[in-house]
Amino acid sequence: MHFTDRADAGRALAGHLRAYAGRDDVVVLALPRGGVVVGFELARELALPLDIYLVRKLGVPGREELAMGAIAGDGTRVLNSALIAHLGITDQEIASTAVQESRELERREDAYRGGRPAMEIRGRTVILVDDGLATGASMRVAALAVRARKPERIVVAVPVGAKDVCDMLRELADEVVCVAASGSLPAVGAAYDDFEQVSDAEVCELLARAAIEGT
Repeated sequence: MHFTDRADAGRALAGHLRAYAGRDDVVVLALPRGGVVVGFELARELALPLDIYLVRKLGVPGREELAMGAIAGDGTRVLNSALIAHLGITDQEIASTAVQESRELERREDAYRGGRPAMEIRGRTVILVDDGLATGASMRVAALAVRARKPERIVVAVPVGAKDVCDMLRELADEVVCVAASGSLPAVGAAYDDFEQVSDAEVCELLARAAIEGT
């Protein structure tokens, strides 16, 4: 399945989550940046509140586009031990990368929220949204970190994802919804006609609109 852009993908994803529409015990948490565009459309279609959940990829030193893991704002980390061993990445390199990405998480948290507090998720159903799952590292650390905040239920929801990654996430989430699961997904952008990078300004605008519109 191919999507025009992230907004189109969000509306398609909403069609698979109608059972959660309008419920006051459900919140949508989107992973910036691209996941916020998908999450905004999903939340608006289902009349649900929208918030963000920040995670950062831990890139291999010198090959930052390759994920050796991911980190959440509370320090929760997921590491690809096999890749780290294969490339001979040291503990010092991992720690240095984690510190750098933690600083970026703090910067984005301040920039995106605009003084708004994080939504309470204890005892609620959380729909974790991103624009796709290739390696699943970011979503995995998000699910682990969110689970520690005692939600009633975690639903991982994406427009597109690698089938094996979606299957792996079923061990961490109560439900995984993927509109288009692929046997292999080398790049999430391959499922989109328009996959332009989302800016910080766009994330801030969508979160502010969601707050005003009550989604």
